Amino acid sequence: MAGKTARAVLSPEQKAYNRKRLWVEIKKHWLLYVFMLPCLLSIIVFAYIPMGGLTLAFKNYRFDLGIYGSEWAGLKHFKAFMTSPEFWITTRNTLVISIMKIVICFPAPIILALLLNEVRAKKYKSVIQTMSYLPNFVSWAVVVTILTAIFSPYGGIFNDIRKSMGLEPIFVLGERGAFYPLAILTDIWKNVGWGSIVYLSAITGVDQGLYEAATIDGASRWQCTWHVTIPGIATTIGIMFIMRMGGILGADMDQLLLLQQPANLELSQVLDTYILQTGIRYGKFEYATAINLVRSVISLGMVTITNHLTNKYAEIGLW
Repeated sequence: MAGKTARAVLSPEQKAYNRKRLWVEIKKHWLLYVFMLPCLLSIIVFAYIPMGGLTLAFKNYRFDLGIYGSEWAGLKHFKAFMTSPEFWITTRNTLVISIMKIVICFPAPIILALLLNEVRAKKYKSVIQTMSYLPNFVSWAVVVTILTAIFSPYGGIFNDIRKSMGLEPIFVLGERGAFYPLAILTDIWKNVGWGSIVYLSAITGVDQGLYEAATIDGASRWQCTWHVTIPGIATTIGIMFIMRMGGILGADMDQLLLLQQPANLELSQVLDTYILQTGIRYGKFEYATAINLVRSVISLGMVTITNHLTNKYAEIGLW
């Protein structure tokens, strides 16, 4: 038909040749496929098989009947969540924290990578890189324990300094106004070094001839960074931004759950912590599953929209 691309029709001989060629390639690179097996199995076992449990969101779950034996509830749990006060509170808190982390924390690894790229002494560069990577291997439980020891009203160094200045001790972790700064600063401290690895790898792939040409034209180091390095890693930044937008409704549950205090619960109660408490503490498994499904669908939509916009305006995208 005119205006449509005709599909090529392969003859039986061509199909047989393609199958034979595919089999030859598999035999030639069989070791690579063996290495891929554990990854594929883990994805199937931990990502695809559990998706069958999503039917729980549409059920009135009973322990004695199981997930598939329980009666259908339709969209009952979705409506209950959408009309509850917790929907607006948890969604607002999640978006506020996620947007703050995107605006403040997302550029931090990029800036660190650009700064490390300008360090010419390899010894000092290695020391800085190692020190910035180490916090990534410290669990959030340990991080919050350290914060508690520092800001404790009883023997914490912060309050010891306050006492020496004649001020009253305060419990910083319980202060409502301290929650956002602590959440942002600890996130940067823990993740900035590890996140910079991707951008440092991208910087090493920038053509060195561009730097030489810019230097010959009289460009300073700052101008080389702005006009050569940053455009050279723009694709990596775009892809990482798209992936970050997919997690906009997931705000580091471990960190926020451990930082939660009665005084800051109005700010720290996000979707992930609410799902955990609803499902585990109160046993409303179907309700928690419905909330998580809503969150996942919105996250998928955010990735799709962001990918479309970056493709349209910056020609950068995952697909």
